[in-house]
Amino acid sequence: MDNYSQMLAFIWATEHGNFSAAARSNGLTPSAISKLITRLEDRLQTRLFQRGTRNLTLTEEGAAYLVSAREVVNAMAEADSLAEAFPTRVSGTLRIHTMTTFAKHQILPWLPEFLATYPALSVDIQVGPQYIDQFEQGLDIAIHSGVLPDSSRIARKVGESAWVICASPEYIERCGRPNHPQDLVNHDCFNFSFKSAWNNWEFEIDNHKTLIPVSAKACFAQGDLLRQMALSGAGIVKLAQFHIGADIRKGRLIPLLEEYALDEKEPIYMVYSNRKHLSPRIRVFRDFLETKIAEQPWAI
Repeated sequence: MDNYSQMLAFIWATEHGNFSAAARSNGLTPSAISKLITRLEDRLQTRLFQRGTRNLTLTEEGAAYLVSAREVVNAMAEADSLAEAFPTRVSGTLRIHTMTTFAKHQILPWLPEFLATYPALSVDIQVGPQYIDQFEQGLDIAIHSGVLPDSSRIARKVGESAWVICASPEYIERCGRPNHPQDLVNHDCFNFSFKSAWNNWEFEIDNHKTLIPVSAKACFAQGDLLRQMALSGAGIVKLAQFHIGADIRKGRLIPLLEEYALDEKEPIYMVYSNRKHLSPRIRVFRDFLETKIAEQPWAI
C-alpha cells in the first residue's frame, strides 16, 4: 500500500507544482509528501523531480513514470468502482436485449423498483423474438429462451418455462374442446410468423413424442399478438408459461390437451460476454432478476 501512496504523492506533486500545495489539497503535511516521494525515488533509484526554490520540474524519467503511475491509479479507481459492496456507485446505461413478452410480463412489473434502488443507472431495453449477438455493439445482457448458438459468451440459466396449448373460454364454448391432439387440425390455430421450434406442436402420444402438423389460420411476429388473438376468442395458441401464466390463473385462458403435454420445460438464459470482468450494473441486474423470479415463480 505504501507504493500506492508514493505514486499518489508523486501525481499530486506533479499536478500542484510543489509539495506544499499538494499537501494542503490532500490533507497532509509538506514533509509527509516529501518523504513519500523520497522513498519512491529511492525505490526506483532515479530522480523524478528537479527541485527548485518554489516549483518542481519533472525529469525525463519522472515524465515517463508519470504516464505509468496514472495508469495504475486509474486502474485502482476502476477496481474500486466494481466493488459489490457499494451499490450507490452503480451507474451508466445497462443495455438489454430480450423477448418482447419477457420484457412486458417479467421485467416491466419490477423495473421501477430496480431503477429506484439504483438511481444513477439507466436502462435501455431492446426487444425481439430471437437471440442476436450484439455485444460488440455495446450490449450488456441478452435474455432469451431455448437453444442458444455455440459461442464464447457466458449463458446463466435464470429459469425455465413450459409451453402451453390454450384457448379462451369463449372459443371453447363456441367451437368445443379438442380431446386429442389430432383434433387440432379441425380448429383455428395461430402461430409465429418466423422459423422457430416454437411453431412445433408436439405431444406425448402412446409414449412417443409426436409432432402434429397444425395449419395456422394466421401468423404473427410477436407472442403478445398471439395472446390477444386467443383472449379475443379467435382460436388456439401455443405460448410460454411465463407469458400467459397470469391469464390461466385468472381463467382468461384455459389449458388444453394437458394429458398429452410433454414433460419438458424450456430454459431461459441470461447471456453476457465475460464472466471475469462483470460490471456492477450487470451484476445488480442479474441478482435483482433472480430474486424476482424466486419470489414469483412462473408455474401455473
